[in-house]
This record gives sequence, structure tokens and C-alpha cells, in this order.
Amino acid sequence: MEQQPSLFKNSRFILLFLGSFLAIIGFSMFFMTTTWFVISDLGSASSLGIILIAITVPRILMMAFGGVLADKFKKTTIMFSTSFIQGVLLIIIFVLNHANQLTFEYLIILGFFFGILDAFSGPAGTSLIPKMVEKNQIKQANAVIQGLGQIGFIVGPMISGSVMEYAGVTTGYLVSAIIVLLSAFFMFPPFLKEGPVDNTVKQTPLEAALGVGMLVSTAIIGIVKIRRRGLTSIAGLIATLFVAFAFSQIPNLYILTALAFLIGFTMTFVSIPFFTSAQEDTDPRIMGRVMSIVFLAMNGFDPLAYASVTLLVARGIDVQHVILSFSIVGLIIALITLWKGRTYRKYTSNY
Repeated sequence: MEQQPSLFKNSRFILLFLGSFLAIIGFSMFFMTTTWFVISDLGSASSLGIILIAITVPRILMMAFGGVLADKFKKTTIMFSTSFIQGVLLIIIFVLNHANQLTFEYLIILGFFFGILDAFSGPAGTSLIPKMVEKNQIKQANAVIQGLGQIGFIVGPMISGSVMEYAGVTTGYLVSAIIVLLSAFFMFPPFLKEGPVDNTVKQTPLEAALGVGMLVSTAIIGIVKIRRRGLTSIAGLIATLFVAFAFSQIPNLYILTALAFLIGFTMTFVSIPFFTSAQEDTDPRIMGRVMSIVFLAMNGFDPLAYASVTLLVARGIDVQHVILSFSIVGLIIALITLWKGRTYRKYTSNY
């Protein structure tokens, strides 16, 4: 049997990874810099939740349309265009802040468009992976993209904090703009050579521990062959929620850090097996639409969740009670899925 070339010798995949990785860093820098600006310069911590909602709501509403668009047009064109426009928006923010004209209203408007653009780029990027790699390399490709993407969410705020500490918020926005535009460069369609569209259908320590846990588990998933992906993802979900339940009951910081590691570790066993199964068995003509739904389920509600927790805590509800309540609800749903989802539970991979 002929030995298949390594995934890391696939130049198109490397470019896709670099573009996605830099986009995550730039996006997380935008969030960090905006958070700093709203709290320190505008002096209104309560306004931050409103800005996050302004980013989240259009993102949720437009994500299904983003999947349809990914099926009708080249995904590389969508990814390049959205990253380039996001970079331009960041330059506009930089210019406004440099001129001392950046207001809460401007951030609401620009955040709104940021959310819309992210709704289009997310499904396009995830549905592009099966076109960049061989079918039996999809799982490893997902592990690389998502696992190292977690580094982006850690590195981005670190870079942003360092830049703002030594050069200020204005420079923070400028650096994030440069990084996002650089991501667009790596996603330039002639570099990725996607090919024709195949579509005939009309239609703190805790955060570090969480990231390390995800990195460890993605490394394991990238090496170990998982055949019973359905059962693995459900078991991972139940394990994550049990750890979250324990997280809500323990006040010790060291134990909480270890639990955060376990949450990150188990979460990846939910997402990557499910993600890979969906990509392997989905008709390429509707890959964008399916990936938009998966992307929405996995990532679309994050900022809304942050804003909701902030609101509940601001109303005097202990954050541990919030975690406890949602982990119990999640456990009930996960156990029902384990009981009723027989077909998915028995799903196995042929690769």
C-alpha cells in the first residue's frame, strides 16, 4: 500500500492553518483590546456586555446564511474577503481611536459588522478542510486546526495585553489589524487553489489550564484512532458536565485549576469526533450549511453566554450557583441523548 504524504507536507493545509490561526489571534486581540478600552477609557464595564451582544446576535442570525453562501461560492474567496474586511474595520477603529473619536456607538456598529463577517467565515473555513486533505486525514486536520487554535485564544490576549501595556490601546488595535490582514494574505484564493464549487443544490491560571487540557486531548485524538465516535463524543460531554458540576462545588483555587484542565481535556472529545463524523458523511454540495449549524452549536453562543453570566452575577446570583444550574441541565440533556440517540451512539468510523 502506497504511503500517504504527511498532513504537514500539504502546503494548502499549512496555508489554511496559518490563515485560520492568525485570524483567531487577531479576533481575540480585538476582544481583549475592546474590553480594556471600554473599561479603562470609556469607564463603563456594563457597556461591555452590550457590545458582546451586538457581536453575537447578528452572528447567530446570519450563520445559517453563511453556510448557504459557503455552498454556492468558493470558500477561500469568502474567507479571504471576510478577513480582509475585518482588517479594514480594525484599521478604522485604530484611526478613530488615534483621533480620540472612538465612541461606544462606533464600537456597537463595528462590532455588529464583525459578528456578521464571522458568521460567514466560520462555516466556510470548517467546510473547506475536507477539500484540502484526504478523507482519512480529516480527523487529524481538525485536531491540528482546533487544538492549535486554542493556542491562538491564549496567545492573542497575551500579545494584546503586552502591546497595550507598553504602547497603549491605539497600538493594540493597529497590531490586531495587521495580524488579521496577514491572515487574509495566507487565505488568498490563488494560494489555496480550492478548485470549482461542487454544488448543484438550490438552496488567569484557570484559562491556561483549560487551554492546556484541550491541547493534550487534541494531541491524543490526533494520534489515537477512535472508531466509536458517537459514543466517544457523548461520553466526553457527560464527563465535561460532571467536571463542571464538581467545579461549582469546590472553592480551592488549585483544585479548580486541575478541574479546568479536565474540562478542556474532555471538551475536545466531544467536538472533534462529532466534527469529523459530520464532515466525512456530509454531501459536499451542502457541506457549508451543515458546518454552519455545527459551528453555531460549538461556538456561536459563546459571547452571549459570557454576557448572560455577567448579567446573572451582577444581579447577585453566585457564579457557582450559575455553573451548578447549567451543568445539571446539561447532564439531563446529555443522559437523554445517550438513552435516545441509539443510531449516533453506535456510529463508528471506517477510517
